[in-house]
Amino acid sequence: MTPIPVTILTGFLGSGKTTLLKRVLSEAHGQKIAVIENEFGEENIDNDILVADTQEQIIQMSNGCVCCTIREDLRTTLRDLAEKRRKGELSFERVVIETTGLADPGPVTQTFFMDDEIAEAYLLDSVLTLVDAKHAAQQLNDRQEARRQVGFADQIFISKADLVSAGELDALMHRLKHMNPRAPQRAVHFGEVPLSEVFDLRGFNLNAKLEIDPDFLNAGHECAHHDHDHDDDHAHGEHCDHPSHAQESHGHHHHHDDDVKSFVFRSDRLLDPAKLEDFLGAIVNIYGPRMLRYKGVLAMKGTDRKVIFQGVHQLMGSDLGPKWIDGEPRTSKMVFIGIDLPKDIFLQGLDQCLI
Repeated sequence: MTPIPVTILTGFLGSGKTTLLKRVLSEAHGQKIAVIENEFGEENIDNDILVADTQEQIIQMSNGCVCCTIREDLRTTLRDLAEKRRKGELSFERVVIETTGLADPGPVTQTFFMDDEIAEAYLLDSVLTLVDAKHAAQQLNDRQEARRQVGFADQIFISKADLVSAGELDALMHRLKHMNPRAPQRAVHFGEVPLSEVFDLRGFNLNAKLEIDPDFLNAGHECAHHDHDHDDDHAHGEHCDHPSHAQESHGHHHHHDDDVKSFVFRSDRLLDPAKLEDFLGAIVNIYGPRMLRYKGVLAMKGTDRKVIFQGVHQLMGSDLGPKWIDGEPRTSKMVFIGIDLPKDIFLQGLDQCLI
């Protein structure tokens, strides 16, 4: 059977996950969705959508969607759902997991790679993170869970943007991009999001597209004259040729030094597969718990095809992608998003893997 696509919906308390979910569930899109709520006493979606107040763990909704609350382990719930679907007792085409606002999406994500039975039945599509524009600055400053949720995202939705000034919204988007340059951002109003931006994003596919915001890669407006030059996210080997930003005209570059950061490695030289494998194995061993998401498109010695790799924490996979096209620059690009990762050690180590 084709694996069932799964979307993980995360975001801090009050960021609008339930609003977005209700909209997705009640819209007449003709899709049958199973929702798993991994909630602890937060407002439950059932109260509004589901009339029947029942002790049953799995509730069939009027539009054919299914809703269940996790009372045990996520794996058990996923197995139950897959089993019921196989037996024809439940009908659904995809799963959305709404995590509690205090959750680190890491362990939820890892479930889909660690457990063979789950990996066979389901395909993790993406992590969507909602960020509340009004309270984000405070939450990101105070709570590492909120920062991790941003680091994990394949797509970021900013809610309550109408409650802040354009300058505040711009500063927030700038900050989020520093933490996670590979997730597109979009301000949403009352959960009104086109389904094409919620489902089938293929965030965990090993494919040849490494989506990093081009501004970020070109380091077009980032300079080494920040207050925190160690927080500067230059792609490898680039230098700043802008006039001095010492007076910091944008005013919002970095008044905070988030522990969730990203950096990019780029090189036009080929990588040595054995050296790279040893190096990545070593850093994942040491820093795995702090490596949230990492992904790369690599030019390797010994193959005329792109090598695609990505990982979550200590789990890493790679695959051969399409051939490099004639005349296409064979540039390796990797983005690492994590908590206080030693950028210098990573970049120097990767440098030593080049031929």
